[in-house]
Amino acid sequence: MSDATVTPSADPHKKGKSLLVKDARTKKRDAAEKRFKAYGIAAIMVGVLFLVALLWAIIQNGTPAFTQTYVTLEVELLEERLDPNGNRDVEELKKTSTFGYKPLIETALINATSDIETEVDDGDLAKILSSGAAAVIRDHVLANPATIGETVAFRVLTSSRVDGYMKGRVQREDLARDKNLDAAHLDLIDVMVEKGSVERVFNWSFITGADASESRPEQAGIGVSMLGSFFMMIVVLVLALPIGVAASIYLEEFAPQNWFTDLIEVNISNLAAVPSIVFGILGLAAFIQVAHLPQSAPLVGGLTLTLMTLPTIVISTRASLKSVPPSIRDAALGVGASKMQSVFHHVLPLAMPGILTGTIIGLAQALGETAPLLLIGMVGYIASNYPDGVASGFLDPNSAMPAQIYEWAKRADPAYYERAWGGIIILLVFLMTMNLIAIILRRRFERRW
Repeated sequence: MSDATVTPSADPHKKGKSLLVKDARTKKRDAAEKRFKAYGIAAIMVGVLFLVALLWAIIQNGTPAFTQTYVTLEVELLEERLDPNGNRDVEELKKTSTFGYKPLIETALINATSDIETEVDDGDLAKILSSGAAAVIRDHVLANPATIGETVAFRVLTSSRVDGYMKGRVQREDLARDKNLDAAHLDLIDVMVEKGSVERVFNWSFITGADASESRPEQAGIGVSMLGSFFMMIVVLVLALPIGVAASIYLEEFAPQNWFTDLIEVNISNLAAVPSIVFGILGLAAFIQVAHLPQSAPLVGGLTLTLMTLPTIVISTRASLKSVPPSIRDAALGVGASKMQSVFHHVLPLAMPGILTGTIIGLAQALGETAPLLLIGMVGYIASNYPDGVASGFLDPNSAMPAQIYEWAKRADPAYYERAWGGIIILLVFLMTMNLIAIILRRRFERRW
């Protein structure tokens, strides 16, 4: 009898097959797993790459908006021009418009550049200044009439072209067809920078100021729009949180399961996916055309955003209530608590972290919405001053940060484009802060069982 040759078999229990040797099918499966992991890592890297590129673009284009170029001038406040009667009456001083202050500025510029050799004519020196420089001096005189007759040092804004030159946004060749500025003005600015009379400093007015006309981009700020967004978020928080939580508790804990509640749930889910511009149309029709509330007011904007935020809060709150184990409810009912007591004393406190998280995320989403605000008229350059009080903050026309950014992005001057990026940075800071608060609250109130 001859010896038989042993051949490998697919069955590991048969002789000649080792458990330590992978067969073809196992190798194919392991290779597929490695490819899937590689695809996942590649997807993450692509996402991170796009995120880094986005953040880099925002920071690179937006940070120049937080600095501004100023020139220091010694302006003589001539009494014979500003207050010929010499009585320092504010009402009489108001009769002198900004045109009456321009000769004083021109004289101050001539004195400041008297020791500089320049090809710029004396009458063209004022082109390096913002058109709002005269208003700054006039406001100072009206607030301090006693300074009339003295020489006062003012730090006034330069024009957007000069500011762009200081930031590298404007080059000399860009001024070939510019009627407002030429290369000689830039030569003058270079000398004034060396002397220290022209400097680039942090621009607090961008954070605290109001919007300006298209001819004065160097004066534009987002402060008033930030306040408009603040009043809108108060309306959204006061209305959306209690209404959304109450509706969620009823639907999840008390409502009977029938076709009517099923219809409500389907509609809530559908509303969460409706484009925001539809809510803007609804707000325009319901709150302005029917209820006749003031157009462009933060109150109307808050009501419109409340409608948009409610589905998000309802869905997140119901999910938080569902995450509470049924044993909590059963234990409360077992010791004699009523249905309402079990919900409000036991279930709701345990679901609170998720409810707060969903609410803050909904508020953050509402804070960044633009389309609904445009439809109700909350566009830029409406409010040039801060509201007088709380009621004025809710009812007076104002803008909001996303609408202000959208308005700046539409304007032609590159300085406004720069400010649009700067506004995005401020908006992102607000959104990141709100999300950080959501994380902290969730960690603070989170319970484990």
